[in-house]
Amino acid sequence: MNRPYIIIVSEVTIDGKLTLYRGASSKELMSLMTEEVYKYLHSIRAQVDAIMVGCETVRTDDPSLTVRYVEGKNPIRVIPCSTANVPLNANIFSKDAPTIIVTTKRAPQERIEKIKALGAEVILAGEDLVDFDLLLPMLYERGIRKFMVEGGSSINWELARKGFIDEIRIIHLPVLVGGENVPTLIGGEGFKSLKKVLRLKIVNYFTIDNFLITEWKVQK
Repeated sequence: MNRPYIIIVSEVTIDGKLTLYRGASSKELMSLMTEEVYKYLHSIRAQVDAIMVGCETVRTDDPSLTVRYVEGKNPIRVIPCSTANVPLNANIFSKDAPTIIVTTKRAPQERIEKIKALGAEVILAGEDLVDFDLLLPMLYERGIRKFMVEGGSSINWELARKGFIDEIRIIHLPVLVGGENVPTLIGGEGFKSLKKVLRLKIVNYFTIDNFLITEWKVQK
């Protein structure tokens, strides 16, 4: 498959949590990060062609997904949303960068037209759920070669189970959160077998202020 090179980038607590509790915004935990850590995160954004988050992340966090802490071009924003029910007043519809909403054949046409009226492109990829086997070659054909994914855990799982992840870069937040049902880096049903698990090799690690950064490559 001709597809973009995919890097998952995430802020994760020491016990692997993405938020303080299920349904909470990740921005609460990200408020712990210093300006230098934000510069690291935004430097990756400045190096990629596109950035993806799921529509649940858009609803909960309302991110802008732009480059702000360093110099660089804003990446194309790609939002998978099977029913196109992304909030129409979300920051991802700002004119700062192009936005692509990826949806399916079950999305209401009226909703699609409203999204297009905001200036976003709409791609259909799948019947009921967004199909990454269809989507990734479409993005590649648009010239998207390097692709950054900032969440959430459901999208991370879809990419992991299909073997589409090339790198993972983690900003380790120096806190413990706890909670059995709090989202972690990879959600979904899990591999449930040691033979199937995704294996990674650490390629770099360093600290910024009191934050450990680890960078991993997936072993193919």
